[in-house]
Amino acid sequence: MNGIGESSQSGSGVVDSQSLGSGVVREDTMVVEQGSPLRGGGRNTSPLGRAGSRNTSPSRQKVIKTKPRGLDEETVTTFGKAAYPDVQMEDGIWAMLPEDLLNEILARVPPFLIFRLRSVCKRWNSILQDSSFLKFHAQVPSHGPCLLTFWKNSQTPQCSVFSLPLKTWYKIPFTFLPPWAFWLVGSSGGLVCFSGLDGLTFKTLVCNPLTQKWRALPNMHHNQQRQLILVVDRTDRSFKVVATSDIYGDKSLPTEVYDSKLNRWSLHQTMPAVNLCSSKMAYCDSKLYLEALSPLGLMMYRLDTGYWEHIPARFPRSLLDGYLVAGTQKRLFLVGRIGLYSTLQSMRIWELDHAKITWVEISRMPPKYFRVLLRLSAERFECFGQDNLICFTSWNQGKSLLYDVDKKVWSWIAGCALQSCNSQVCFYEPRFDASVP
Repeated sequence: MNGIGESSQSGSGVVDSQSLGSGVVREDTMVVEQGSPLRGGGRNTSPLGRAGSRNTSPSRQKVIKTKPRGLDEETVTTFGKAAYPDVQMEDGIWAMLPEDLLNEILARVPPFLIFRLRSVCKRWNSILQDSSFLKFHAQVPSHGPCLLTFWKNSQTPQCSVFSLPLKTWYKIPFTFLPPWAFWLVGSSGGLVCFSGLDGLTFKTLVCNPLTQKWRALPNMHHNQQRQLILVVDRTDRSFKVVATSDIYGDKSLPTEVYDSKLNRWSLHQTMPAVNLCSSKMAYCDSKLYLEALSPLGLMMYRLDTGYWEHIPARFPRSLLDGYLVAGTQKRLFLVGRIGLYSTLQSMRIWELDHAKITWVEISRMPPKYFRVLLRLSAERFECFGQDNLICFTSWNQGKSLLYDVDKKVWSWIAGCALQSCNSQVCFYEPRFDASVP
């Protein structure tokens, strides 16, 4: 079974590394298998050999599948297509293309290629920046989801995006961001959030990688490195950033929420937890969830009320490390390793039963994938999800593992963008209509 990001087909070998305009570079390499030639020793006297030696036209080449004697299957014969010269497009015809038909065509172009189309002509450039077209383009379901990887190479920000529908890596320039020492927080609704230090000042910014527009948020009331999460509301075209505890574990700081419509931070209740199990958060059904050891269970923050609540959902026994992952339709998953010894460890996935307040196991990672992902028992891994897709990354591996909860399918994601041990990864939905107001 081919993993995501790997493709094969019969034909001639092709290696493609192409610039896509405005700095967007396609990074995929497609490898295809070469058909095996017919071979025979000595004099070839069979009708097939004589016919093959005389037929030299590309349009008449035959590919014949033979069968052993005694089988009733038919012999299948196919003819290769003739090679035709490139047809020149007439500018006059395409210039008269109706506006609605042109929008239909351009809306199905992958968003990472839009940069290249902007330089075709002034008309296309104006259409591709029109708000009505951008909304129409965002309604095409084949444009997402994607994986976004971010790292720094010689202090230069680097970003690559892997399109799951297209199974292709694209490189996006990130030189439009300020020269801060920042790191990736996460993504929501087509926007990406970063946090970092501008000297001694803690900064937070939100940007759209496709439009390359960004906004630096005002300073928080308690200007320290905080645990952040980005939440986008597509209905009123706004976003919020929630800051919980200090990144170094100080729980005494009050919760702060940034509202893009108000352009300010507001103070809320301090999280009533003494000890957090992990710094990872999951946003599900307008609620924010964290794992806590004291009190044991989950801490839930309601954005509508601004208050924390405790959910006494006990963790599975022998859980070594766990990550909360938000799914669709109010589904909340817990992913983690089970087992005290390396030979008995396994990766499992649970789902929270909101009525019974218990974790129910729904899947286990096959041992062959677990052994490749984590070669050592103490090796660290990262886990994140979106739309019932869960991605696993290991610090010492050059690939990631993807699990589809609905289809119950495991597949590898390979690519050069995952080679760096300093890379940070998150799910990302490319949207031109996601604005930074």
